[in-house]
Amino acid sequence: MGTVVDSRFRCCQHCYVNHHHPFKENPLLGPSSETLQKMGALYVDKVVHGDQGWRLITCNWLHGGVLHLLANMLSLLVIGIRLEREFGFILVGLLYVISGFGGSLMSALFLQSNISVGASGALFGLLGSMLSELITNWTIYANKVAMFVTLVVIIAVNLAVGILPHVDNFAHIGGFLTGFLLGFVFFIRPQFGWVSQRYAPLGQSVSPRPKFKKYQCILWAASLILVIVGLTLGLVMVLRGVDANDHCSWCHYLSCVPTSRWRCNTNPTFCSSTQLGSQVNVTCSPSGRTTTYFLPGASSSQIQSLCSQQCR
Repeated sequence: MGTVVDSRFRCCQHCYVNHHHPFKENPLLGPSSETLQKMGALYVDKVVHGDQGWRLITCNWLHGGVLHLLANMLSLLVIGIRLEREFGFILVGLLYVISGFGGSLMSALFLQSNISVGASGALFGLLGSMLSELITNWTIYANKVAMFVTLVVIIAVNLAVGILPHVDNFAHIGGFLTGFLLGFVFFIRPQFGWVSQRYAPLGQSVSPRPKFKKYQCILWAASLILVIVGLTLGLVMVLRGVDANDHCSWCHYLSCVPTSRWRCNTNPTFCSSTQLGSQVNVTCSPSGRTTTYFLPGASSSQIQSLCSQQCR
């Protein structure tokens, strides 16, 4: 991948987890979807019908497994250090949390049949803020064109990775857009050559040059309005149970593009089971196919594993 300020990084994925057995169906070395759901994963049905809107925030601190957590924390370390050194942990922390919330809203509008966890929406927000910070503070950078091209390539590559199955690219996109707008608001700097009167030499007055350029102020105001309106409208739509796919027939391709190697059907598996002694009959609801297993003392988790094997 490319480098920005001598920092090599790859933004990791915000993952959604199907209702599968934790060991056989979770290669990220993590818990089952049932466990993640109990801990606060984003599940739209719970948000809309269970009055659990807090899941839009808590899902950003949960991960699909050890590998998912390590990859995201590595990305956060590399991206966050540069921003925190320049703008402080308060602004960067606020941008991180709000971007994660924006990513959750976008995910909840388009992916409603799966649970979703991960910090990548917030990470993409930091990435988006780096781009907007470069744009709004364009005059103070020396190698700005090279930095701009590098950032755009990195963002494009990471968003392209999101078209793989089991990756919640809507959280990436929502987080990126939120962070991009907030970068104009939080990371605006005085234009090159401006000197505060407080730091001027004694007996000398500084030039009447304004602190910020006109385009910086326009971007600041427009971005603040857009992010407030966008987040408010998104939250209202989510709480009302709006399915954005009903209004955009092609948008699902932004999160997964089907190929000969994988499918993009993210609907959870459903099955019914009957048990008579050691005989377990599992019927897959979509296809109606029934398979008989001989499993003495089968537990609910074992039956769930059989269900996922039968119906996937």
